[in-house]
Parts: sequence; structure tokens; C-alpha cells
Amino acid sequence: MAKTTDQVALDDWYAIATASEVTEAPQTTKLLGQSLVYALDAQGAPEVREMLDDGALGPPLPTRIRYGCFFTTLGAPKKDIVHIEEAEESDRRFVPCGWVTMRASGLRVVENFLDMAHFPFVHTDILGSEPHTEVPNYLSEIRRDVDEVWATNCTFFQPRIAATEEQGDFVRLTYRVPSPFVVMLYRVCPTSPNRLDAIALFIQPMEDGLCRAQPVMYLVDSLSTHKALLNFEQVIFLQDRIIVENQRPLLLPLEPRAEIPTRADSSSIAYRRWLKEKGLRYGTTAGGH
Repeated sequence: MAKTTDQVALDDWYAIATASEVTEAPQTTKLLGQSLVYALDAQGAPEVREMLDDGALGPPLPTRIRYGCFFTTLGAPKKDIVHIEEAEESDRRFVPCGWVTMRASGLRVVENFLDMAHFPFVHTDILGSEPHTEVPNYLSEIRRDVDEVWATNCTFFQPRIAATEEQGDFVRLTYRVPSPFVVMLYRVCPTSPNRLDAIALFIQPMEDGLCRAQPVMYLVDSLSTHKALLNFEQVIFLQDRIIVENQRPLLLPLEPRAEIPTRADSSSIAYRRWLKEKGLRYGTTAGGH
């Protein structure tokens, strides 16, 4: 599959590997339909190049190491990688959760992450349960000053609000979409109610309908083992993969009437409107080639 011509998609930063897994041995991956080769260069710095049609390698692409991930771009981003303030707080637990590959548009994965309505049915007895199936009203908006989508004042009943908790409660959640293929969740930390846990999902759109994603968590939790925190997130994410891979079409429709929204979908409606305003085509039914 050839690299996309969608300049909106090209002009963005993408996590393509866990930083610690970049070694001297060249490894290959795909981004936006383009084959890439990455490795440590002679000075020990991570480097990534496009693999051209004749098998030769292009010049080094821009790179960043941030949040335990190795980022690159195929274009000229006008914005930096999302700033996560919580990553700078030294007492937080940093939990990279590992990559999960999904046969779906990366935009579908973002939309699923924003969707609270599926909690009771997909994440039963973890993030939701019957009869607590109603999504109370919340506020979704495109914040023009920062060019991000936010959903605030979200509340939902969760049987297990964190790895540390066995009791259910109504939790307050805030969602943030700083770029089309990155989505974040902030939730009140049960053990420190004046602080928020921060969870970022970095998505690598490999092809129109194929992506992989890694949740990265910055938690205020001095009690749980690393394994418990990892298991809690991985169980949720693997449940999500089943749902995302079974959605049809695999690509995300941006036309308002393509899929029937409910009141609970206001964050999804804002997200789709934002993508359409940007002119993003990659990973959508409008096509990105």
C-alpha cells in the first residue's frame, strides 16, 4: 500500500515504537501506508527512514522520544506532541501497557475510547454494570484556542474504578483529544482525590483499516503492583479490540447521518466534526489516497 497523500495525516506526530525497544538491529513497521525502518544509529540515537520502492532508504525523518515512546512524522507538523503535565510529576507511576494491533481505523479506536455507553456491556463488572447503563449529560466541545476536542463533566457508575478499588462508585471523567490519533482520559484518583490519573492512548495508523495502539498511564498509586496495573488496563483494552474490529465499516464515516447518534455520543459527534473541519481523510470512508 502506497503512502497516503493526505497532508493532514502526514503533518502529525505518531508513536511507532516503545523507546526502550529501539535497538541497533533494524526493525520495520508501517505508518500511513509507508514502510519504515528504524534502529539506533552509530551514535546510539534512534533513527527512522522510509523504505523506498526500490528497497533503498530515504533520509532520516524527524524523531522525538516522549512518554516512553519513539515518535516520528512523514510531514511537517504545525503542533508539537501533546503536553502531558502529569508526566512531569515525579511521584507518579509510569505504566506503558504494550502495543495491541487492531484491524480497524485508528479513528474508530479513538471513538471507542470516548464511548462511555459501552462500559456496562463490554467491560461488565469492571468499568460498568447493569442496571447502571445511562450516560448522564456531559459537555463536549472543540476548544479552538488549542485545537483540541474535550468532553468534561462526564460521570458514570463503575464497579471497579481503579486497580486499587473493590467498591463501585460514580466517577468523574474528562476526555481530551489533542490530535486525531491520540486520546486521553483524566479520572479522579481514588487514593488522592485532589489529583487526576492521566491515561494517554497513542495510536499508530499503519494502514487505512489497520492500526496498533499503546495506552500509557501516569497514576497516583503507591499500592498496586506493576503487574496488577498492567493487567487491569490490558483486560479492558483486549475487550475493546473485539468491539472495534467488529464495527462496520472498518473506516470512520464523517457524514453526520451515516450512523445514528444518541445523546451519549456527543463527544463522538464533536470529534467527527473536528476531523471533517481539518479535512482529514485517512482512516475515514472518504478515503485518504
